[in-house]
Order: sequence, then C-alpha cells, then structure tokens
Amino acid sequence: MALNSPIPDPDALDAGDQLRRFRDQFVIADPEVCYLDGNSLGRLPRKTVEVVQRFLVEEWGSELVAGWSHWIDEAQRVGDVLGEIALGAGTGQVLTLDTTSVNFYQLCDAAIKANPDRNVVISDTANFPTDRYILEGLCERHGKQLVLIDDESGEECVTAEMLKAHLSRDVALVTLSVVQYRSGALNDVSTLTKLAHDVGALVLWDASHAVGVVDMKFDRDEVDLAVGCTYKYCNSGPGSPAWLYVNKRLQESLQVPIQGWFAQRDQFAMGQGFDRAVGMRGFQIASPSIVGLRCVETSLSMIGEATLLAIAQKAATGTELMFALHDEWLAPLGFSTMTPRDASRRGGHITMKHPDAKQIAVAMREFAKVIPDYREPSSIRVAISPLATSFREVYDGFERIRDLVTSGRYRSASMPTGRVT
Repeated sequence: MALNSPIPDPDALDAGDQLRRFRDQFVIADPEVCYLDGNSLGRLPRKTVEVVQRFLVEEWGSELVAGWSHWIDEAQRVGDVLGEIALGAGTGQVLTLDTTSVNFYQLCDAAIKANPDRNVVISDTANFPTDRYILEGLCERHGKQLVLIDDESGEECVTAEMLKAHLSRDVALVTLSVVQYRSGALNDVSTLTKLAHDVGALVLWDASHAVGVVDMKFDRDEVDLAVGCTYKYCNSGPGSPAWLYVNKRLQESLQVPIQGWFAQRDQFAMGQGFDRAVGMRGFQIASPSIVGLRCVETSLSMIGEATLLAIAQKAATGTELMFALHDEWLAPLGFSTMTPRDASRRGGHITMKHPDAKQIAVAMREFAKVIPDYREPSSIRVAISPLATSFREVYDGFERIRDLVTSGRYRSASMPTGRVT
C-alpha cells in the first residue's frame, strides 16, 4: 500500500481474514471500545479464565504442596513451548519466569563478565528506558564504557551502517530491541547479530515488543541471548512471567550473578556451596509463578494454532490500513508518523505525532472509546493485535480520532493526574 493510497474496505478485509475466528475467543467487555493498545497489554483470552479456575481448584486447592512434584520444572517446559511457537528456538534454550528487567540484568551481567578484557557495551538512545538504565548501572559497576547509537532519521532504528561505526575488538556486548518500543521500527536481527559476531562481541536482543507478532528465528539467526515479556501480543496478563533465551553453545560458559536455589545441581540436597546445574536450569533463580505460566501456555496455544506467519501477515495489513487512514484523514490535521513505511521494517504498532498528542490521547479514551497509549515526546502509539483486533475496529478508531480533532472537542479533555499514560 503506497503513500496516499485509497483506504481499503475494512469489512472486506475482515471477510477475508483467516484469523477472524480468534476475536471471539477473547473477553470483550464493551464491544463499542476500539482497543488499539495490545502492544502494551493484550486482551484476556476466554480460555485463560477456565484454565486458571481449574488450576486454582483442581491443583492448588486439592493437591496443595504435593503439586510441586509436577510444577517444579514448569518454567522449562513452558519455555520450550514458547521457544518453538514464538522464537524459532529449539528445546532447552528458553525459561519462562521472573521479569524482563531481572532477566535482562542477569544476561547482560553474564555477557560483560564473559569478555573481561573488552571495555565497550553498545545500545541505542531509543532503546527501552529500563534497558538503558540497567546498562548504565552495570557499566559503572564493571568499569565499562556505554556507547548509545543515536538515529537522527526519526525512525529510531539501528542500521548496519550505524552499528559498524561503533564496532571494534573492544566491544563486549551489543544489546538492542527487536522492535523499538516508541517508533515500532523492526531492526534486522540477522544482519546486526552477524556484524557483532564478526568482532567477537555477544548480542542480547530485547524482544518485548516483537514476541507474538514478529516471526522470529533465533536459532537460524544465531542469536546469542534474548529476553522479553508475555503480556503484550502474547495476551498473558499484566505482570505475567517474562522469558529468557540462551543459545546452547553459550550455556556452560555464561554465569549469571544471582545464584539461586533452583540453579543448584542437586537442588533438594540443600548443601553448602553453589554447584551450578547444567543447561537452562542453571539460569533459574527461584520458584516460578505457576498461575502465570498457565496464562502464558494458554495464550501460546492460540498463537501456535494461528501460526506466527499468519499473525505477522495480518499485522502488516493492519498497519498499512493505519497508514492509509492516517494519510487520508489525520495528516491534513497536523499528524505525522515516525514508523517505517516498509512493512518488513516494522512490528504491530505505528506511532503518530502531533503537537497536542497528549491531550488527544486522553480525549480518545474519555470521549471516543478509543484506547491508545501516549509516549513522550508528542507520540500516540496505536496497534493491531492480530488475534484480537478486527480491521473494522482499526477503521472505526481512526474515524473517531479524525472527528475528535476536526471538531476540536479534544481540547476539553481533562489532563491526566495519574502516572500511567
């Protein structure tokens, strides 16, 4: 779909959508709401309610502590499912547990210590804030130099040329996001990983805004390390367990800083001294959230049935619809976009900019029943979550944005007093 192309018929797109049956498998409390924020928090699958209720009553409620006989390795088992369905990763390389931040800290620290004679860590200025903050602390603690690549094009992506300009034999770690949280730009995992490997550096990818919507191939692309969450396109719920990926070729050579009980080789011997377990269990700290893991597994079953290839194709069609609607309706009202126009270079959301973006985003929720999110500076993110979002929902949402701004009604919206945007 080219710039200023005609707006396609959303009902025709829905009629031809092979994934449309999945929408009815989600809890949609208010059908009038256009929910365009699945890139922040996915909708609740109906089956998750049943699975969690069954777990509470039939397992925790009846088995009590005896349930740990089959819960004990659940982080590894669900990790293998996630790896196969969503990451292109073979068994024994993924754990589903803890938070993205904890996993990111653990793996970055291990990667820096694995290259003690190298003094540089590379990331980018548009990377997610937590990642940058953790890197600042780690580099200060280990006496390393943090280099942040700055993309002045506005798309907030990292190209091969940008990365090459900073690579040398002094680089220990390169860490970037698969999909940039603000702009929605999709970085080239395969090319950037190979460039870092050419100088002997390790690479850690944060796939939080990609998992469940981008068809990733970690094993094929020789990814070293990766982390991500499960509450966005994976629809596993607020605070659901995150995950970490460690390629098999690195598992014995990397040592994470937190030596937890679950990583002990003979866990229940309760012995003195840490003796690290082999394989992925050596990267586990403590007991995982079993309720959370059931939420993850339930949503993954839907993704596996739909296939990531079909999900990614619908995301491309949905974001192109957003661009067409933006160009026809919103660009004349002072909006612009910062997301790449090439569908192969973006994830499931696009970002629109406007001088009054913050108040418009508030008005979308308050007056129009359209749910986006706002990000500084002056950015409104809108997404298609392919399993739960219809093309009609996208169309109606943009139509309401147009009407809000055209009428000027958005100016009467109450500015938020809370912290969440």
